[in-house]
Amino acid sequence: MIHHHTSLVNGSFDQEISALDRGFSYGDGVFRTMKIRDGQPVSWPFHYQKLVADCAVIGIVCPSAELLMLDIQQLFPIDEFDNAEVSVAKIIITRGEGERGYAPPAVTIPTRVIIKSAMPTYAETYYVQGIRLHLCETRLALQPKLAGIKHLNRLENILARMEWREESIFDGLMLDTNANVIECTMSNIFVRVGGHLYTPDLSQCGVAGITRQRILGLESLLGLTCSQATLTLPELLSADEVLICNSLYGAFQVTAVGNQTWEQQNLASKIRNILTHG
Repeated sequence: MIHHHTSLVNGSFDQEISALDRGFSYGDGVFRTMKIRDGQPVSWPFHYQKLVADCAVIGIVCPSAELLMLDIQQLFPIDEFDNAEVSVAKIIITRGEGERGYAPPAVTIPTRVIIKSAMPTYAETYYVQGIRLHLCETRLALQPKLAGIKHLNRLENILARMEWREESIFDGLMLDTNANVIECTMSNIFVRVGGHLYTPDLSQCGVAGITRQRILGLESLLGLTCSQATLTLPELLSADEVLICNSLYGAFQVTAVGNQTWEQQNLASKIRNILTHG
């Protein structure tokens, strides 16, 4: 049974977002997307820690974990007949309301929004055969102050996502203005070179997802050294194996970027298995 409510604003099913909310006016806020299983957010400690850290970067006081969990429990009630349902929660925290102008009011009350949606269905071939990436022309601008955080200004990703319409392409690979590989429009990226697993350094731009963070901590389980590095497109294209990750699907192998292809391998399925079963 699916609960008929699909969103919660400041803990209320009846409240609406104000036209003066700075998240709406300026993208002044942050968000996270996570799987909900049995009424509980998967990897919640990682998600909440990152939510707090991202809020701190732009000077927003993040609502408490207790408050957000109460919201989640309201929106995702555990139904004894349907507790196997996996769905998706998006948590948005904005600075709150303010009058016109960039300067925030001296005192703001953060707006918290939780949106419930169905878990996307991924083709079985993605798990078995891997996925194809489009190489995006849209470049990510460098902004060290916002690098790594999942803020509400996502126009670069939107423009990049508008570049392809083929259903055979799963995501788009994004470079920065220095032509370094950073991420995909909705995923982080890893490359394996021999016994080393690298993910792009995100100190200048990009979003540091929690699945990326979790994979970086799997060194001993994978038998690989895991590190962050500056990664060029030629280095990615010559890697032994490429994979992408996010909180919803875990990890998929990349089998094609443009004309470059890779043989089917098992690192992505190994990582998915560890992420799911610990």
